[in-house]
Amino acid sequence: MVYRANFLVTKIILYGLLTATAVFMILPFIWMLSTSFKPQSEIFASPPIIISPNMNLDGYVYIFQLGVLRSLWNTFFVAFSFTIVSLFFCALGGFGFAKYKFPGQKPLFSFLLATLFIPGAVTMVPTYILMLKLHWIDSYWPLIVPGAANAFGIFFMRQYISTVSDELLDAARIDGSSEFGIFWRIILPICRPGLISLGLIFFMTSWNNYLGPLIYLKSPEKFTLPLLMTSMQGPPGFSAFREWMGVAIVSVVPLLIIFLIFQRRFTEGITAGAVRG
Repeated sequence: MVYRANFLVTKIILYGLLTATAVFMILPFIWMLSTSFKPQSEIFASPPIIISPNMNLDGYVYIFQLGVLRSLWNTFFVAFSFTIVSLFFCALGGFGFAKYKFPGQKPLFSFLLATLFIPGAVTMVPTYILMLKLHWIDSYWPLIVPGAANAFGIFFMRQYISTVSDELLDAARIDGSSEFGIFWRIILPICRPGLISLGLIFFMTSWNNYLGPLIYLKSPEKFTLPLLMTSMQGPPGFSAFREWMGVAIVSVVPLLIIFLIFQRRFTEGITAGAVRG
């Protein structure tokens, strides 16, 4: 009885701490949501007003008139395109490093991992010059193509694919399957949890990317959500703080929906990758 009572008290304390931590972590999001509905005069009130009796939709009316839906579509298009292209090439590269032996394989893979330590600022100017020569400035290509086959993605997929049975691939070759057919019909279906996990990482990274659109996009009609947020000045006579919070809510909601849909697969992919690695 004493042991059971101690266990119950420990469980209550643990759940209490977890609940308090969860509330503490979610509080900024609650404040962001409430601020997007507040009048301008109550945003910086002291003490802070979490639930205002004067909530209205003026901030959302302004950002929708400004074209937030267009920027939302632009952001989704860039993030989705980057994710699909990156998953294909990273899985293909991981398959090559995991299941084929060729001269210089280990030094090449080591060099690939070494590129993870190169700061992005080092390659920013050469990449911009290359995009300029390709006439890709003010288009979405610089946000999709350059990072498609990245070292992290190839390493992630290589670790995942390396534990797929070689006998399974040999059996497919005996049945007459091509090497690309093995990749497409066997490797990709087996690695679906890992692809979903990596895809969510790529999607969120591209979705929240600010520096890339700032460098390459010039036309306002092509702006993504992070770039739209920083370009807003707000209604005449007011700061754009309430409108920024409105754009942030519009930006966060799709990510939450996507994560909730793929949450189980994401957890499975990360766990399986950790065990296999």
